[in-house]
Amino acid sequence: MQFSVGVEYALHSLFYLVDLPQGKTVNIHDLARFNKISETYLSKAFAKLRKSGIVRSIPGVSGGYELARDPAHISFWDVIEAIEGASYCFQCAEIRRDNLMVDDPSLFSANCPCLIKVVISEGEEKMREHLRTKTLAWLHTTVSLDFSPERRLAIKEWFEAL
Repeated sequence: MQFSVGVEYALHSLFYLVDLPQGKTVNIHDLARFNKISETYLSKAFAKLRKSGIVRSIPGVSGGYELARDPAHISFWDVIEAIEGASYCFQCAEIRRDNLMVDDPSLFSANCPCLIKVVISEGEEKMREHLRTKTLAWLHTTVSLDFSPERRLAIKEWFEAL
């Protein structure tokens, strides 16, 4: 299982939207430049985040993006699901039905789920549950502790100058 780089781009970029003052937006070009990442790819990720209601797009000359929800209500899983989609990683093809030793494939139904699918789905759900407990607010608070006051000020001034 592997998430696309869009998830990383989104989380890193959303991190900097947390501190924006009310009414201040940041455009994709500036976020991409700040993070030294692909503007095109970030734009695609933010289109998905907008569609999912995580960010809001403000049109106009001084437009850009801002968080659409409180960062305490935006989980890592919300971002992953917006970028990657909601489907489970493991897609059971029910190959056991075609096994040479199976006389009656109809025995394998919802009443008799594939144990491999059950175990992997349970593991995926545990991962989702964990990712739902980590929010953008948590990320911002935790990572910001590692920033010196000078770095926090430099970041604030960089975004304010836009």
